[in-house]
This record gives sequence, C-alpha cells and structure tokens, in this order.
Amino acid sequence: MREPPYLPFLSGPASLAPGLKPIPAEHLIAPDTEAGIWLPEKRQIMRTHREDVFGSVLPEAALAEAAALVTAHLPPSEENWPTPLEAAAACVSDDLCLLQRGEDGLWRLQAASLVAPTFWLLSEKLGQPLGGLHDPVPEANPGLVGRIARMFDALRPGQVLERFNWTVQAGSARFTPSSAPLKALAVATPDEAALDVLHLRVERQTISKLPESGLLLFTIRIAVDPLRAALSSPRNVSAFRTAWEGTAPALANYKGWPAYERLVRAALARLS
Repeated sequence: MREPPYLPFLSGPASLAPGLKPIPAEHLIAPDTEAGIWLPEKRQIMRTHREDVFGSVLPEAALAEAAALVTAHLPPSEENWPTPLEAAAACVSDDLCLLQRGEDGLWRLQAASLVAPTFWLLSEKLGQPLGGLHDPVPEANPGLVGRIARMFDALRPGQVLERFNWTVQAGSARFTPSSAPLKALAVATPDEAALDVLHLRVERQTISKLPESGLLLFTIRIAVDPLRAALSSPRNVSAFRTAWEGTAPALANYKGWPAYERLVRAALARLS
C-alpha cells in the first residue's frame, strides 16, 4: 500500500475558499504519481466513452496550444488521437479543461478531456460559465465566483496557480460522473469493513493562461487511495478527524459526506 501523494486534510477542514497558490511554471504538470495506476484505464475510457469524456467548441489551434504546454517535457506520443487535446491528455494522468472569457466577462468551459470527473458529466457542463459548473453550495459566499473570475482575469501567461480539493468515497473508482453508485456501496458496507471500503479522493488542480489564445488551462489530477493508507499515523488520524468534524455542515452536505458519516466514524474508532 503506497503512501498517498497528497494529504490536504493536514491543512485543516475543507473550505469554500479558492486556496490558490502560485507555483513554479515547470510544476504545471507534477511528476506523475498516478501514471502506472490510472493511465491505461484512462486511455481505454477515452476511446470507448469519448462522447462522455471529450467535448470542444474551440478551433484546433487552441487545442494544440494547450497540448504543447502540457507535453513540453514529454517525448512525442506514438498513438493517434482525434484532437491535440486528447493526445496530450493520453500522456498524463491529469484531465485538461479550457475556459474562454466571453464578451460578457464570464469564463466558460469550452473544451475538455475529462475522464475522472468528481460527480459531474462533461456533456452537461460544456459551454457553461464558471458559476454553473457545479451545483450551488448552500450558504456559499455569493461573491466567490466573481472573486475567482477576477483572479482569472488578472492571471498572466507564465504564472501557474495550484489548489487541492478532497473528499471521501466508497471504492476506488476514478471515472465517477455520478456519486450514486458509491453512496449505494457505502450504505451496503458494514461498519467493520469501513477501512476496507473507504478511500480518500484528492484533486490537484492547476490554472494557467495560454499566451496566444488567452484561454485558461485548468488541469485536474485525481489521486484515490485507501483511507487506511492516508491515516497511517496518529498525527494523520487526529488531523483527519479535526478536518472532517470541522468542515461546515453546508459544505459537508454539498460533498455528500452524510452518506459516509457512519463509516468514517467506524474507521476512526478502529484507529483510535
């Protein structure tokens, strides 16, 4: 059982705050900890479920610009893919999304290769503005979307921002357009099997701006590890408990955590 590459709960409870931090441009695509685990399955899904995981209304030149940035450090791919964005996405574990600023000032999702969605379907979101990509979060700061949009407006080519998002799920699936099967598995799992079924799902996200097109490149890398591996020390157990219990109820509900509350409690009890 490997050490999970990311443990964002060590930084505290989940939050609505963007939490975007600047990182060196060369870290846009981090060393690929997920390649051996995920890339073969990802490529298979890209071929067999293309209508679910790829979409674009952008010219090929824009897709090629994004692809060149993503694969600059990689050897040329020997596989044939229908578009440059898909060719790039087949080389890295990260999903690749492109947002374009419209004349109304709204950033819209206009192209993506999205194979590991955290409970949403690309075909339902393509073309939507930033504020419509996810369901509204109860009690969320109404100015949050505007604040993020202004950050995107101010971003300059060569700058890269990074953030992490995390949740808990039942099972290790990464292609998860719906959370319903995972929640059903949680309901069917007895308390004594909690540590065998629960997994930590982490999104590493980066945002950068393409110099020629002005598009935003949004990368999402999913890491899924057994919760048991993430809670491998008393320090980690304590930090996870604090983060889980300290997350605002509205955000916990939005993330679907009530479906896992019973199993998380059972897991923490086993580890105490």
